[in-house]
Amino acid sequence: MISRLVTFSVERRWLVLLLTLVAALAGIFALQRLPIDAVPDITNNQVQVNVLAPSLSPDQIERQVSFTIETSLKGIPGLAYTRSLNRNGFAQITAVFTDATDIYFARQQVAERMRMAEERLPQGVMPEMGPIATGLGDIFMWTVEFQELNRVKHRDGEPGLQRDGSYITPEGWPSHLLPARS
Repeated sequence: MISRLVTFSVERRWLVLLLTLVAALAGIFALQRLPIDAVPDITNNQVQVNVLAPSLSPDQIERQVSFTIETSLKGIPGLAYTRSLNRNGFAQITAVFTDATDIYFARQQVAERMRMAEERLPQGVMPEMGPIATGLGDIFMWTVEFQELNRVKHRDGEPGLQRDGSYITPEGWPSHLLPARS
């Protein structure tokens, strides 16, 4: 089988080179149309509720705080499940929603249910919703652009890049006289 494939490839090498070139061009064409996404966000929709209760042990937080908040979240449309993490004086309740659920709708529903649950929580315990974030976090894209010295639009001596290549900070420090950082 392999010997016939090798014989075919050697006898028709121009066809093999042509097919390789076509495959490479198709790959370049497809690569140019791919959206820029270094790491796709595969995290599900979730809303986190953080609670500080310094005087409570983990089992008390589980019974008095986490259970209360988790039961008050039951019945929210699109809620898949809840989970909690309990430590000394701290509880984190995570409500996981289906992918079709709008995250802002989910946060609104969780906020309404938390307000209803606050009256059943121990005195002085105030739950707070976490920020809208994913397990992968936010990815920022930065660019550094160079401006030609002959296109500098400010006068010499003003903050910014100088015509001689030096730089003056907004505080008026020349770049070679900046205080040392420790």
